[in-house]
Amino acid sequence: MPAKLKLTSLPQTPAAFVEPMDCLAVTKLPESANWIWEVKIDGYRAIAVKSDATVNLFSRTKKSFNGKFPCVRDALADLPSGTVVDGEVVAIDETGRPNFNLLQSFRTSANQIQYYVFDLICLRNRDTTKLPLIERRTVLEQKLECIVGKRKDSLYEPGKRTGAWIKNRVNRRQEFVVGGYFPGPNGFDSLIVGYLGIPVKPIGIPN
Repeated sequence: MPAKLKLTSLPQTPAAFVEPMDCLAVTKLPESANWIWEVKIDGYRAIAVKSDATVNLFSRTKKSFNGKFPCVRDALADLPSGTVVDGEVVAIDETGRPNFNLLQSFRTSANQIQYYVFDLICLRNRDTTKLPLIERRTVLEQKLECIVGKRKDSLYEPGKRTGAWIKNRVNRRQEFVVGGYFPGPNGFDSLIVGYLGIPVKPIGIPN
C-alpha cells in the first residue's frame, strides 16, 4: 500500500473468510490503459485468514484446506494478526510449471506446493477491499492459464463477477509464458510467448 496511506483510516473489520471475487469471461479484451494484465495460474483458489495466532486456509466455498495443505498454513504463520489474503495454491512439477493433476494428488510433497498471493483483503483487522487494486497490488505471477485483466481502480467485491476483473483464454492446448504483446484494432495483433525452452517469438492472433 502507498506510504501515505494510514492503516487507521480504513474501516475496522475482524479477520474472517471472504467469498473470493471472480473474473468475468469475455471474448474480447478491452483496449484501455486502465487495466493491469497478468496470467492466471491453474490451481485451487484459497483464502488465508490469520486471526490472533491462528491461520486457517479455506477453499472458495469455505471448506477447510488446513488438512490438505498444512505446509501452506504453516508457511503463513508469520502473517500479521488480523490479516486475510486471496491467492491460489499450485503444485510445481519438475519443469517448474504449475501442474493441476499433481495438485490433486494427496501424495504431493510439501516442496512442490506453493501459494501465490495476489490480493490483500484485510490487514491488521482493517478492511482493504475498498482500496483500488493498484494500492493492494504486490506481485504479478507469470504462469499462464489465461490472461486476466483487472481495472486499476477496481474495488474488491466479495463473491461478485462484475466485469471489473475479466479473463480471456489465450491457448487451450499448451501452457505458455507471455513476454509481451503488440496491440491491434481488435485487441492483440500478436503475443510474444515462449515454452519448454524454445526461444520467445511473436504469435499472430487472427482477427
